[in-house]
Amino acid sequence: MKNARRIIALVMASVLMLCLFAGCSKGNETKKYKVGICQLVQHDALDAATKGFQDALVEKLGAENVEFDLQNAAGESATCATIVNQFVSAGDVDLIMANATPALQAAMTATATIPIVATSITDFATALDIKDWTGKTGINVTGTADLAPLADQAAMIKELCPDAKTVGILYCSAEPNSKYQATVIAAELQKLGLTSKDFTVADTNEIASVTTKACDEVDVLYIPTDNTIASATAAVNSVTADKKIPVVAGEEGICKGCGIATLSISYYSIGQKAGEMAADILQGKADPATMDIAYASDLTKLYVADRCKDLGITVPDSYEAIDMTAE
Repeated sequence: MKNARRIIALVMASVLMLCLFAGCSKGNETKKYKVGICQLVQHDALDAATKGFQDALVEKLGAENVEFDLQNAAGESATCATIVNQFVSAGDVDLIMANATPALQAAMTATATIPIVATSITDFATALDIKDWTGKTGINVTGTADLAPLADQAAMIKELCPDAKTVGILYCSAEPNSKYQATVIAAELQKLGLTSKDFTVADTNEIASVTTKACDEVDVLYIPTDNTIASATAAVNSVTADKKIPVVAGEEGICKGCGIATLSISYYSIGQKAGEMAADILQGKADPATMDIAYASDLTKLYVADRCKDLGITVPDSYEAIDMTAE
């Protein structure tokens, strides 16, 4: 009888240990996450931001623990809405990454519950129509901004083109981020004694004709971080190169395509930071509503040597030449 009791006790202890082990194993399983990415359009800056975001999440969570559904809206705001609504209706994404302002606006409209981390946003308050801006959104949105100091960019125009009197600001009227930059830099140019004039396009089809008109009326062009222009810089360059009008750009990708110089941020770096923020949210370490919007810290004065030489522009030693052979 004692042996039987001993055997029963041993069996029960073994069963208990197995149950505890199974429970512990289950509790220690690493959660796998799915992230939906909506990128407004394909161009160097936004591509770099998406790459930085993905790399950071893979580093933080492990490649085997995160799945990306990357969708490109081909420059159409309506397509951004379609993409994020599909993410929401499918119900299988843990977080949405919105790359550029129209993607963010579409995501915010689509869901108030799924966390949204945005990047390549010029001004979150403008994009989200928040009047009393505190640096936090107070909703399910956070992310990283791509705004370089516009006063410094205005000073760059004065520095490189000291004889210029009129600056044309070329951007897409459908992008609120671009309108914001145009308004701010116009005021900064006025402080420097320069006159500015806006030249807007509705889409890429108007770029060549509007750029031609602008070049006939101004001494230099400024292009902010505008996604429409960024996706079609060849159209700008074909006109400005022929008319010998210098272009100062808001970011490196546009500068490589048609500009002489830029005060640029690293889009890969702001994408990385957005990825790190997303990892904290997914792991329950942070709430997007209470996270401060992050800004680029490493700014570099860059120039395109051949274009500056062709236009007879003297570039100070503080500028770095862009490698035009790099992919």
